[in-house]
Amino acid sequence: MRVAVRGVSVWGPGLSGWAQAAPVLRGEAPWVAAPVQPPPPASLPANERRRAGAVTRLALALAEDACTQAGFAPAEVRGVFASSNGDGAVLDDILRALTTPGGDVSPTRFHNSVHNTAAGYWTIGHASLAPAVALGCFDWSFGQGLLKAAAECVVEDAPVLLVAYDLPIPGPIGTARVTRDAFGCALMLVPCGTPGAGAMLDLSYKTGPIGPAEAGEQLGSILIDNNPAASSLPLMAAIARHGTGARSPVRIPCLPGHLTIEVT
Repeated sequence: MRVAVRGVSVWGPGLSGWAQAAPVLRGEAPWVAAPVQPPPPASLPANERRRAGAVTRLALALAEDACTQAGFAPAEVRGVFASSNGDGAVLDDILRALTTPGGDVSPTRFHNSVHNTAAGYWTIGHASLAPAVALGCFDWSFGQGLLKAAAECVVEDAPVLLVAYDLPIPGPIGTARVTRDAFGCALMLVPCGTPGAGAMLDLSYKTGPIGPAEAGEQLGSILIDNNPAASSLPLMAAIARHGTGARSPVRIPCLPGHLTIEVT
């Protein structure tokens, strides 16, 4: 299965958008850990930005950045939103209210608690009628999301936006599901031959698990251990190295097997 990449976005500790992150991922600039501060999503009015959780704001900022790079109107592209944790902060607020005598759950908090909140805000904010799917597949959410987005791109012969994102979960849930850093990325996948496309991705699904994360460098080993969406980093690094002559297959966990990706 072959698709092309036309837009990329990434935000994480020490990674502030693709222009800054690409040299770091190529090893041309040092990685310095810093808080994740993506720009506010342009599609949400101020009141909606306040109501939307940090997870939704991160996802929409990533999605809008990738669309801008690709030169596509957000309302025109299909979307796949992949998250392992969903909005843990909203869930923690609701559970605290339910366990407090006389505690009431705000309707706003309730409708922000569902797993497809980011996808919903995306379609509403951009008045989009294009399909948008929300996936939650534990530690394999990025791999499953990439497989879904690439397959849809090929079958429908249309651009597909993939967004993967996770934030730490506060409260008791966060002690059982430990996520230490905020991280997210987005890829605009387009059919082969689309004008303006960059790296080509040849994907194949293989049975059997893979070993420890393959990023190898300090950046990859730290972030992949701290956030499930950061399993995308080996692929992000391969895309950043595209055109430099460096080439090696990337393997991404995708239970019950894995994806092998050639970046050319």
